[in-house]
Amino acid sequence: MIHNLEKLFNEQVRPALAQHGGNVEIIDVDNGKLFVRLHGGCQGCSSSKATLKGGIETLVKSTFPEITEVVDLTDHATGDNPYM
Repeated sequence: MIHNLEKLFNEQVRPALAQHGGNVEIIDVDNGKLFVRLHGGCQGCSSSKATLKGGIETLVKSTFPEITEVVDLTDHATGDNPYM
């Protein structure tokens, strides 16, 4: 599962995030939840929640129906532009 998620992220998610200086790391998959951490320009970005839920989660759930939620483990308060 993680291998297939990495492939999806490498092909579709990471290139889009890289355009804004960001990246995403897959941490784990457990009980239908995908745990990720955002890096670079995405850490602390005020749009990161929309990117995560409206972009990444939508794509992941449509490609892997067994994933029911994407959980953000990012410490946004320590990013370059913390919004919390």
